[in-house]
Amino acid sequence: MTPDHFRNLAEVYGGELSRWPVDERPAAERLLAAEPALAAVLAEASALDDLLAAVPAPSASAALAERIAASAPAPRRPRLSWAWPAGLGAGLAAACAAGLLAGVHMAERASEAEALLIAVSQDYSPYLEDDA
Repeated sequence: MTPDHFRNLAEVYGGELSRWPVDERPAAERLLAAEPALAAVLAEASALDDLLAAVPAPSASAALAERIAASAPAPRRPRLSWAWPAGLGAGLAAACAAGLLAGVHMAERASEAEALLIAVSQDYSPYLEDDA
């Protein structure tokens, strides 16, 4: 860790090392032990932390929260509400068409296979009858 990186982390995470990222802490502690002048960086960051902690957090009144909620636009139904059911219907129609085409194709193949089986059995029928 470099002193510049140490200063950047102090600006981002403050003057307490316990609030720094866990993987950065050991290197920061080693650098702080090697360069004690960096303690001033932590002291300055701690002073800023104290100033920020002293500022009260802003709060909105209940009336303001109600006005904001009342002025929010009402939720609208999407204009393309028909698209999802239409897409679902189109998908089901495509699946049916694919099933129909597959069935027709398999039926054609089955009749071809049956014709081939009949032709082969007729060619070899003399050999098959003698074995009985």
